[in-house]
Amino acid sequence: MQLNLRIIFHLMGLLLLCNGGFMLLAAVISGFYKDGATLSITLASITTMFVGVFAMYYTRGHKKEVKQKEGYIIVTFGWIVMSISGMLPYLFSGAIPDITNAFFETVSGYTTTGASIMDDIEAMPEGILFWRSLTHWIGGMGIIVLAIAILPLLGIGGMQLFSAEAPGPSGDKLHPRITDTAKRLWLIYFGYTIAETILLQVAGMSFFDAINHAMATLSTGGFSTKNASLAHWNDQPLIQYIVIFFMFLAGSNFVLSYFAFKGRFQKVFKDEEFRYYAGFVLVFTLIVAVVIYYKANITDMTPGYPMVLGNAESAFRHALFQIVSVITTTGFVSADFTQWTPFLTVFFFGLFFLGGSAGSTAGGIKVMRHLLIIKNGVLEFKRTLHTNAIIPVRYNNKTVKEKIVYNIIGFFVLYMLLFIIGALVLGFIGLDFESAIGGSASSLGNVGPALGSLNPVSNFNGLPVLAKWWCGFLMLAGRLELFTVLILLTPYFWKNT
Repeated sequence: MQLNLRIIFHLMGLLLLCNGGFMLLAAVISGFYKDGATLSITLASITTMFVGVFAMYYTRGHKKEVKQKEGYIIVTFGWIVMSISGMLPYLFSGAIPDITNAFFETVSGYTTTGASIMDDIEAMPEGILFWRSLTHWIGGMGIIVLAIAILPLLGIGGMQLFSAEAPGPSGDKLHPRITDTAKRLWLIYFGYTIAETILLQVAGMSFFDAINHAMATLSTGGFSTKNASLAHWNDQPLIQYIVIFFMFLAGSNFVLSYFAFKGRFQKVFKDEEFRYYAGFVLVFTLIVAVVIYYKANITDMTPGYPMVLGNAESAFRHALFQIVSVITTTGFVSADFTQWTPFLTVFFFGLFFLGGSAGSTAGGIKVMRHLLIIKNGVLEFKRTLHTNAIIPVRYNNKTVKEKIVYNIIGFFVLYMLLFIIGALVLGFIGLDFESAIGGSASSLGNVGPALGSLNPVSNFNGLPVLAKWWCGFLMLAGRLELFTVLILLTPYFWKNT
């Protein structure tokens, strides 16, 4: 099969054009705050848009058909191209002069991981911080459209399961309704962002902090404008509860938000994944809150903040905040959960692998996949006893095809294998055991904070150069559902192209 290179490069050019446009928005913010980075960000924007227009101009007249192989290339290289161009505001302004650090911060942004190399976030120009949050916001919505409209068509990791429920395509090749799907989802995403911004402002945040945190929340990214993250507002519980609510929404399937706005609430509450997702949050919060209440002192990151041992509201809020933050892979921090007892450190490490709902901006393995793996495992006992019986896995009262179950099991095995390899590589580079397994799990699951030297009150700046590039690869692979990236590394993908 001959690759349609013209449409691949044309779409790369379109992405660069859009990225450059978003940079201009950051330049406007920079100019408004007179932070000294306006010219640099504008230059980065013009450079990005020029390359984008050049690529689109010389690939005009392309065939509009996108086949499966081209789909894989467009998705993976699209994220890489966005990340490379997204470095320019950091490099041109001197905010992050090093290419390795700039690439790490940008990939972490677009993949909505939220791991940072910045030691003093509050010293950065406002335009740069706004651009940093924008990379989250762009990547978050890109993932939504990707998960709902594209991955089901590529057969990625069982994503076909909810494609029929999405307000969009259901065939085996690209369909015009993808455009309608994208528009509806963008509208919901944009609406949630505006709503959270307003609520955070009313609760006491400045407009700049509110818009940045709203973008980071809805994308489940986790970049904050404060060194202490959301712990900066530990004395303002309402702010944290608002963020918790929107993190929960962002970690749920955005298609369910669409149904809710259409008044079809039955579809929301009957959705099996949503019920388990909400149940996990509730049960895990209660477990953590009880341990905090009786066993742990939250020595907060902000000076002078009191201990909360025996404080029921504070214990519940910190438990709920960190549970939702880690499950949805947002990565906001209200306290250092690795200091809450060894049991809770291990507990949260396990949650790095859970993830939010399929069709959300959350990373991780996703609740849907865990459900189907567990269901299939339980049914194996029945199949062992009744060897001739056909006992299918059911999801949302529908039979799941064997092919999809095998696909999900394959995804899970590959995910765990890549986590182990990721930890081994980080260990080989020189990280200690806790930091290696934490860094690998966090990067692959797009969580943000990790364990050891990468704990919630630290950052990734101290990592060796090779470790930063490796973590960047893990972030990208995890964000794009593994197969999309890893299939490009197989020789048979490129045969007959």
